[in-house]
Amino acid sequence: MTAPAASWWCTGIRWSGAGPAIGWCGGRGERESPLAPGQPLAFTARGERHCLGVRRAGRRTPCPMARSVPGRAGSAQCPECARLDRSFSVAADTNAADPRTYRVYLAWFGPGMVKVGITAEERGPVRLLEQGAVTWTWLGRGPLMAARRTEELLRAALGVPDRIAYARKRAVRAGLPPESERAREVAELYARATGLPGWPESLERVGCGITDHAGPFALAGLPAPARVIREMTPGGSVVGRLAGVAGPDLHFADGLVVDTRLLAGWELAAAPVGALTDVPLTGIAAAPPEAEQGGLF
Repeated sequence: MTAPAASWWCTGIRWSGAGPAIGWCGGRGERESPLAPGQPLAFTARGERHCLGVRRAGRRTPCPMARSVPGRAGSAQCPECARLDRSFSVAADTNAADPRTYRVYLAWFGPGMVKVGITAEERGPVRLLEQGAVTWTWLGRGPLMAARRTEELLRAALGVPDRIAYARKRAVRAGLPPESERAREVAELYARATGLPGWPESLERVGCGITDHAGPFALAGLPAPARVIREMTPGGSVVGRLAGVAGPDLHFADGLVVDTRLLAGWELAAAPVGALTDVPLTGIAAAPPEAEQGGLF
């Protein structure tokens, strides 16, 4: 990843059909730096972490107060911008009049880690890539409120949560069962979900079409994650070779994981020659057994 010249701020990871990229915003708009397994990454944080403001309809409104954001915060928004962002949000149920077509999906992240969610049809599979879904299928499509009601119906009937922590996802990512087994589990759950009564009439069922993200995430041969950064710090560096990217996580060849949500809001520059990773790190524990889902089979 080559950071743009000074005055550009990292906005975290962006997924598209072309693959993952690091986003940047600055006085001249926005840009991206593509990511690919095998490339060396070496960057240093400058100054303080700042609020990135609010981004809607492809346009970003800067934070009017240019407030700073704590290094360990999962979002690069100050409380005021976060409230404004959620005041007109499908995720926060504050934009129920959204006229777009939505899709309901079933996503598998690892053994015992399944969720049902919705995404705007125009976004395609981007939401699944952003979340780090390993295997998934569409379930249905239709108006927003019908998709939301179906989502809630299936969560309750299948006993799945509305979200799964990224810490749990990354803990199992390097040791997943074979693709055929993943596909079988998703197909079985698809059959259960689409066979349930109570679906809204305005929601069209979509045929089972299982997609696996082992390729885009470069999961084959992915090193077992051993450490994850807790936060970036002023003058702190991260140095290594990229092995794969899944959801917001950069997996390095030495087992380091960088959650790019913690990079957002920082001005990142090329690390000095000879620099080593010197930001706060923490070990990665196995997914706790008590967090495993029940009621799936």
